[in-house]
Amino acid sequence: MKFGIFYELQLPRPWRSDGEFNLYQNALDQLELADRLGYDFAWEVEHHFLEEYSHSPAPEVFLAAASQRTRQIRLAHGIMQLTTAHPARVAERIAALDLVSRGRVEFGMGESASITELEPFDRSFEEKRAVWEDAVRAVVPMFKEGGCEYHGTYFDFPLRNVVPKPLQKPHPPLWVACSQLETIEMAGRRGLGALAFQFLSAGAAHAWVHAYYNAFTKRLHRLTDYVTNPNIALTSYFMCAETDEEARRRADGIPFFQFALRFYGQSAFRRRPDPGAVNLWEEYEKWKRANPEGLARALSGGLIGSPETLRLKLRRFETSHIDQVILLNQAGNNTHEHICESLELFAREVMPEFHARVPEQEAWKAKVLSREIELEEIDTAPFRERYGPNSVQITPQAAE
Repeated sequence: MKFGIFYELQLPRPWRSDGEFNLYQNALDQLELADRLGYDFAWEVEHHFLEEYSHSPAPEVFLAAASQRTRQIRLAHGIMQLTTAHPARVAERIAALDLVSRGRVEFGMGESASITELEPFDRSFEEKRAVWEDAVRAVVPMFKEGGCEYHGTYFDFPLRNVVPKPLQKPHPPLWVACSQLETIEMAGRRGLGALAFQFLSAGAAHAWVHAYYNAFTKRLHRLTDYVTNPNIALTSYFMCAETDEEARRRADGIPFFQFALRFYGQSAFRRRPDPGAVNLWEEYEKWKRANPEGLARALSGGLIGSPETLRLKLRRFETSHIDQVILLNQAGNNTHEHICESLELFAREVMPEFHARVPEQEAWKAKVLSREIELEEIDTAPFRERYGPNSVQITPQAAE
């Protein structure tokens, strides 16, 4: 399997005057290191107005900077919000990034997850899927040579030639965010790469990989004329150190990431508190003191541990035929030093084994896509827990 790294650009309080500057510069240093170490993808989110959880509203700027400090790693939008930007502006930015990066862009698309992000752009939570589908139909033809026009439900675009055009022809690989597990099946049906942000167990991954490829091969229905991208990537919490105990000690930001997901996910339409109304890191510290068992459980999941522990866990995931594992360790107050050491140790001790078997995965996938291998239709109902079996649990009162 292949490996990516993942950035929300989290910045818990208390904030220092140079906090965001250091956050961005450290992340770029980490990405440059990952490129040298042979990681395959760097995924960057787009979020707006989400204090502490994500300070990444302009991924195209961050990835453009990264493009000038790297040579091989794929620069991936995970995702660009199609609900909060005009399709022409999206196409222009993707194409420009593809040119400055010498054709290394992966175009991940999504809807946005919360009313806090959608409302300022005059979008409702209820219509976001329909807006996203309309945007996909509008934006993809803009990558083609010559002019195009689009007249849809949410976007009406007169005949224009959207320039520049991307280096990758006819367009960069297309992905969709799967923040709800059912979206994995939808991604397969639409012929898009699935970015699964659910932190699944190996058993759940097996079921959802089957659902994805069965939808792709048996029920394909593209939104418009584009090149399909049969790939499924799974996100996992990550910290690699010499021992399991040391990895858990260094990974305190991982339960904070889970806590933030739960904290905001319990609100109606995932509405966030007003600016400055909640100190999320303080709430997390309170939860930690009151829930030592929950903290230990959160740190026992994902890919947190020694190289040998991570090898064993990844071998279980490998049997499910995941194409890529996206490693998340820029979370909470995890330190720059520990993140870099984790990337280096994993690349040296773990990654080569799984990179060596990429050709086997590609051969299996080719047989699945040609229907030479028929996958079992597995009931996914038992595998619909969004946060994963080791995720942080918080009471409804904690999110009030």
